[in-house]
Amino acid sequence: MARQDSRNTARYWRDQRVPGLTLLCADFTTHEYALHSHDALVIAITEQGGAEVKSRGKVEQAQPSALFVFNPAEPHAGWMGWSQHWRYRSLYLTQSALDDVAEGLGLHDIPYFMQNRYADSDLIKGFLRLHHSLQASTDALQEEELLLGSFGKLFQRHGSGAKPLELCGRDLALQRRVAAIMQERYDEPLRLADLSQAVGLRKVQLIDLFNRTTGMGPHAYLNQVRLKAACRRLKQGDALAEVAASCGFYDQSAMNRHFKRAYGITPLQYAQVA
Repeated sequence: MARQDSRNTARYWRDQRVPGLTLLCADFTTHEYALHSHDALVIAITEQGGAEVKSRGKVEQAQPSALFVFNPAEPHAGWMGWSQHWRYRSLYLTQSALDDVAEGLGLHDIPYFMQNRYADSDLIKGFLRLHHSLQASTDALQEEELLLGSFGKLFQRHGSGAKPLELCGRDLALQRRVAAIMQERYDEPLRLADLSQAVGLRKVQLIDLFNRTTGMGPHAYLNQVRLKAACRRLKQGDALAEVAASCGFYDQSAMNRHFKRAYGITPLQYAQVA
């Protein structure tokens, strides 16, 4: 579904041949992505202009000369910055799509990526060709060949068998307990005191815990929980006002705002794609 006005166009669609694969074409002259994450491996290729992308505590330039890769659940944000135009394409592979790619490549595990920005012109051309081919959806054999070829090169050249540094077991246990509370009570107006007291921490300690273990603060993390719950409800065809109320947003307008800042489209557009 495309959203068009005098400033922006964003279109998501699901690839019917590869379950778990979603594609995006975006053309922005004014947009800012709040800190967010996806339950998917994300590949983003800039075609024209650029933006500034923040992840892992540093800001890097999204330009046609660079490919961006984000591991599943890795927080990132983006904004126009120096550029007045940003046209790019992205691929989102959830676990089912990653399993298909891994099987096709004869891999047991999908590699982890230790950085986000890669200046690899050959890969950029390959992923752009893949994206255009998937968009056209006219030749299944070519699409599968390009899919495995592109990801095979990406994994071989830049994937790592390494994983992010393991956090202390106590920190992870505390964060998971708070995350479980969020999952159970995201429809409530939770406050820092509700969450910190549940695990015996001060409010500032809870904020530090989430920044260290998830890369985002408790509020941003809870917003992600609510947005993902909203996505599930929208896929079921629930009414927008009902989804907003049941997922903990102040009102439908608030849900629209958070949705647009995280995904570049409105809940209504997402429902039409889903």
